[in-house]
Amino acid sequence: MVWAIVGVPAFGLARLAGDVADNHPSVATAAAVAIFAACGISQLTPLKDRCLVRYRSPLGQLMHYSTYRGRTRELRIGLHHGAYCFGCCWALMALLVAFGVTNVAAMVVLAAIVLIEKANARGHGFARLVGVAALVLAVVVIWVPALAPGLRASHPMGGM
Repeated sequence: MVWAIVGVPAFGLARLAGDVADNHPSVATAAAVAIFAACGISQLTPLKDRCLVRYRSPLGQLMHYSTYRGRTRELRIGLHHGAYCFGCCWALMALLVAFGVTNVAAMVVLAAIVLIEKANARGHGFARLVGVAALVLAVVVIWVPALAPGLRASHPMGGM
């Protein structure tokens, strides 16, 4: 439910980004810079760390969820877990706008990043490395806009 709630406005923003890329390439480049920078900053925040700690401990989460009672128990569990998932992954998912929402290679790389962050004991350090890489890309995309193919007029939104 959390991703559905977030996904509808995100889809609208992705469509808008595609329209901007068609008509205003310099604005599209600025949007790519902003997306990469937001991802980089997000990856380096204490909020990301907190979400990863919770998300990385499924047994701890199950113990916490065992205290939930009532008819809406499953809904509350899903919303709670989904909120931590969103907290961990929203910035990485935003990168799909820059890379192209139908870019299969980008989806595979981002899925691998999410898996490594969640399942690896060194996921915290890896998340920070990804954050630094995103910040570097935010600067590099100014001179190489092709790094954000989802925001290029010749290939808007990765083929959307």
